[in-house]
Amino acid sequence: MMLVEEAAPDAGALPVAALRGYLRLATGFEMATDAAEDAALAGFLRAAIATIEARTGKVLLRRPFRLRLEEWRDPARQPLPLAPVASVEGVEVTDAAGQVAAIEAGAWRLVPDSQRPALVGAGGWLPAVPSNGFVTVRFTAGFGETWAGVPADLAQAAIMLAARYHEDRGEPQQGAAVPFAVGALLDRWRQVRTLAGRGGRA
Repeated sequence: MMLVEEAAPDAGALPVAALRGYLRLATGFEMATDAAEDAALAGFLRAAIATIEARTGKVLLRRPFRLRLEEWRDPARQPLPLAPVASVEGVEVTDAAGQVAAIEAGAWRLVPDSQRPALVGAGGWLPAVPSNGFVTVRFTAGFGETWAGVPADLAQAAIMLAARYHEDRGEPQQGAAVPFAVGALLDRWRQVRTLAGRGGRA
């Protein structure tokens, strides 16, 4: 399995002002200085969002993804590795010769779920994957296009984690651990990551 993020979170949707307020940073200085600082804060937010999404399987800001599978986990139902899924834009199969064929939308449907969204076959079975080929699923996942759509506890966790990254800037990496308070906010969103089939997120 290979999961590809096709676009980064929109810069305008990042809560830079909220992070600035949380850090109690001063405002009103030279525009060039503020712009550089805001760019740095946006970087810390992107890092925090990536960490939270990796730990929970929940996408905070809506954006497109591409999932490649060598075979379906179940010929009738394929769980998707991220949630919530807003839409599936297309499904296509690629054969051993590299020929790509789009699968008509009537052959599959999305079963929305905040925890375990899935692609199911409209007629009971998903389209067959060619021998030595693969299937590609293009979908859009995320709670919302703006920060207002992100659940409050996940939004707070992202701000707190970004603040920690800001405070620790320039310090050696201490591993993948997150602060206890952040971890507590994430606990109810975490789940056993078995939804992607035989592989993990790549």
